[in-house]
Amino acid sequence: QVQLVESGGGLVQAGDSLRLSCAASGRTFSGYAMGWFRQAPGKERELAAAISWSGISTNYADSVKGRFTISRDNAKSTVDLQMNSLKPEDTAVYYCAAAVTHASERIYYTADQYHYWGQGTQVTVSS
Repeated sequence: QVQLVESGGGLVQAGDSLRLSCAASGRTFSGYAMGWFRQAPGKERELAAAISWSGISTNYADSVKGRFTISRDNAKSTVDLQMNSLKPEDTAVYYCAAAVTHASERIYYTADQYHYWGQGTQVTVSS
């Protein structure tokens, strides 16, 4: 089992940047594909970005492509989400999630494919 703790959320203005970090503890970080999901009030949880176990493969929601970058450091058991050019519509609770996998390049796209979740961190972007 792995425990996930997010940090780095906050209140920023449109156009600003934030970097979210997720620290994993418990068992080895290897063997987990990772994802950053977000959920805005009244909306369903959606995948913002995902990264494979190896870190080589990534995927982004169309709404964040070109602005967000997901990365991981398996030695440090962390996965980060660099968010640039933030917009008010990026306002949401952001969750880090881990999917158990034996495929080093596989990416997972839906919430039900993930086995472990962090508690979430609030990101608020004012206009």
